[in-house]
Amino acid sequence: MWSLLEAAWARLGPDVGQARQALVVRPGGTPAGPAVLKGALPDFLDALRRLCQGLSAGELIALDRAVERKLWEIDRADVHTVIGGSDDGFLYARGFTVAMGRDFHSSVAGDPQTGVPWAECEEMCYFFAHLHHERFGAFPDTGSGISRESGQNLAGWLG
Repeated sequence: MWSLLEAAWARLGPDVGQARQALVVRPGGTPAGPAVLKGALPDFLDALRRLCQGLSAGELIALDRAVERKLWEIDRADVHTVIGGSDDGFLYARGFTVAMGRDFHSSVAGDPQTGVPWAECEEMCYFFAHLHHERFGAFPDTGSGISRESGQNLAGWLG
């Protein structure tokens, strides 16, 4: 999944790449300025959609399951404290974190203070599921037994 996201971002040029890198390497608590990235999200999602055109149903299900897992991993109270949001808003904020790629997701998972408050990417949360539905007529069942919805990773909220 991560390599596919990187390929989509790479199509948007060096300015966007530098803005993404700045999320990860910003010095000592400097607030992130994600305006460039928020503006680039529609182009990123279009590029990602184009990259997925030839994928099989199984490949889209696997990608949806990978996104589901990454959203679940950061479904935690300490992450919510930083990035905020209502139940849906927190899901969409986690979607932004996943959409920014492996480095940023790992940064936030390891240190929630690196998260970007109130930055959202709702589309990323079910991106591959929607592609599966469009192409194959049904939403996939990941069979994972986990939920990407907010507050479902009990260890992240209680422990």
